[in-house]
Amino acid sequence: MIETHPFEPWLPADARLLMLGTFPPAPKRWSMEWYYPNFQNDMWRIFGHVFFNDKLHFVDQDHKTFKLEELKLFLKEKGVALFDTALRIRRTKNTASDKDLEVIEPSDLDGLLRALPQCRGVLLAGQLATQLFTTHYGIKTVPKMGHYATFNFEGRELRLYRMPSSSRAYPMSVEKKSDFYRIMFNDILA
Repeated sequence: MIETHPFEPWLPADARLLMLGTFPPAPKRWSMEWYYPNFQNDMWRIFGHVFFNDKLHFVDQDHKTFKLEELKLFLKEKGVALFDTALRIRRTKNTASDKDLEVIEPSDLDGLLRALPQCRGVLLAGQLATQLFTTHYGIKTVPKMGHYATFNFEGRELRLYRMPSSSRAYPMSVEKKSDFYRIMFNDILA
C-alpha cells in the first residue's frame, strides 16, 4: 500500500532552520497528529532539554503525548520549519525504520527551500533522509554526525547538518543527542 505524507509542511515565513526526517510512522504509533508523533521518539525531549534544560518541557506525561500548541508557538518563534524528504512511500515491513521504507515519490525539496528565503541550515535526521537530500543536491561529502557541510541552492549558501536520529532505536541518551543538537541550534537560531 502506498502512503502519502499525512501532514502539511510546517513553514514559518522567517524560518532559519528546516528539519527533515524521512517519513512519519504509521498512524497507530501516533500520540498526536503532527511531526515526531510517536511518544517514544525523543525529538521534542531534545528540544526541551536544549532550550529549557528540561527534557519533559514539551511532554504531556498524563496523556502520553506532547504539548502540541506550545510546540507550534515555540517553533514559530524560533524559526524552525518541518517536513520530510519522502512525500509518498511503501512500507516493505510494518515499521517506520528507514531500511523498511521504499520511497515512491520524494518531497519537493527545492520548493521547500524556495518557501523559506531566510533559511540558513537544513537538519537531516536519519540515514534515508540524508541519502535522498544529498543525492538530490549532488552533495558528495556527507557530514559526520554532529557536523555540517555547506551547499549552494539558487545563489544561497546553506549548511547541511547531520544529527543523531531522535528515534529510541538509535542507541544514545536524550542528553547526549541534545549535545549535538545544541551546537546546531546555536549556529543557526542564535
